[in-house]
Amino acid sequence: MQLASAAVFPMVLKSAVELDLLEIMAKAGPGAFISPSELAAQLPSKNPEAPVMLDRMFRLLATCSVLNCTLTTLYDVRVERLYSLPQYHLTDAVLDGGVPFNKAYGMTTFEYHGTDPRFNKVFNRAMSDITTMSMKKILEDYKGFEGLNSIVDVGGGTGATMNMIVSKYPSIKGINFDLPHVIKDAPAYPGVEQVGGDIFVRSPDTSAATKSKVHGDIMMLAYNPGGKERTEKEFEALAKGVGFSGFRKACCAYHTWVMELNK
Repeated sequence: MQLASAAVFPMVLKSAVELDLLEIMAKAGPGAFISPSELAAQLPSKNPEAPVMLDRMFRLLATCSVLNCTLTTLYDVRVERLYSLPQYHLTDAVLDGGVPFNKAYGMTTFEYHGTDPRFNKVFNRAMSDITTMSMKKILEDYKGFEGLNSIVDVGGGTGATMNMIVSKYPSIKGINFDLPHVIKDAPAYPGVEQVGGDIFVRSPDTSAATKSKVHGDIMMLAYNPGGKERTEKEFEALAKGVGFSGFRKACCAYHTWVMELNK
């Protein structure tokens, strides 16, 4: 069904652009909601069905996150949908610099996690589940943890990765390091010390460090200062540029590469 109707979204978006609907909405101001009737009144059309047709188009665009949608109750108890443009701030970031997420919310993504306990819990669970799938495969193929005395997982979330490593290699002292609001909800794992802090201020002493990341390139651009996906050569240049003498690809587990950086 999705394949059969694949042409619908680009067709509706093309029509919205041709009718200049997004520009009309932008002129209403940042975050302003506008009804299909108000939009139809600004079109060079006398079609009485235009508001209904626009509403049906906008519902689709809203489900695809092109628009925001909210409901309002009219005086005669009828319900009307209002629409607005999302504040992505990607254009502002390109022109003025900065991080789009920070511009939209006035704080970094990790600071936002600390203000929304529900979102923080969902995010940490998602990261834990994704990591678990990758680490099962990594621990089957990768032997780089053998012989290590201690490992710190930098930005390790609630500790799922470190728990899996220590469970296979009990002689390793595991340290899971993340922001305090993340560690606050982290479970206790045998052999794993949960440490809260900021990696840009201080990091625990250890013989090895691990870091996993699952963001796409555009997500990194929107949410993280300087974050992006990198090629092998870019990772090698980054590693050697900050003082690591050795770099190698060790193995790949699904979408996750294991890389070793040596001092």
